[in-house]
Parts: sequence; structure tokens; C-alpha cells
Amino acid sequence: MAEQASERISEAELAVMEVLWADAPLTAMDVAERIDPARGWSDRTVKTMLGRLLAKGVLAFEEDGRRYLYRPLVERAAHVAGSTRQLVDRLFGGRAAPLVAHLAENHALSDDDIAELEALVRELRK
Repeated sequence: MAEQASERISEAELAVMEVLWADAPLTAMDVAERIDPARGWSDRTVKTMLGRLLAKGVLAFEEDGRRYLYRPLVERAAHVAGSTRQLVDRLFGGRAAPLVAHLAENHALSDDDIAELEALVRELRK
């Protein structure tokens, strides 16, 4: 269930998950302190996001006295893999080549990106 829920993490919820992937377990206050101040989120907003993520089954908590400590149930790599697969399936018919072609056609690949892709293709051919 956690893998399917991971694909439904919103952009705002992802900000909370990134904090927890970097350092967990954390209290809601710890998370709020680590969220980018440019978001302008109150402690209540962070608690709302934590509640949503708990309901989706991607977070767990444990009681520590009068406070809750939150930790991810989904690894970042698993979330990235699921989200990437969903994007490729939805927009590119499940094929990676059209995604790369789209990025190339729109000048979204740097010289470093191209070199990394070439190295990856060489490695895959071995």
C-alpha cells in the first residue's frame, strides 16, 4: 500500500517528506523549522501535511512523552521510482526513449547530462 500511496504525494507534501528523508525521526516542530521559510508555512500547515501523509500510509509516528516522532515508511528511492514510472507511463506510453527525445528537443539536456546518458548507454550495452 505504501508504494501506491507514494505516487500520490503532492508537491507540498513532498517538501515534508524531503525533510524526513534527510533526518528522521522528527517532531512536527522539527519539521516546521526545516521547511523552506519561503513557503511561509505555519506550524499548523506542517501538522496538516503530516496528517495527510499519515492517512496515505507513507509516514508513521511513535509517541515520545507528549510529542510525536514522525518517520517515513517509504524510501525516497522507491518514491522516485514509482513517480518516474507513472510519468513515463502516462505521458510517454511507458517508453523512456520518447522522454529523453522530448528533453533533447526542448534543450533541457546539458552537455553533462548528455555525457552521463552516453556513459549509461555504454554501461547498459555491456
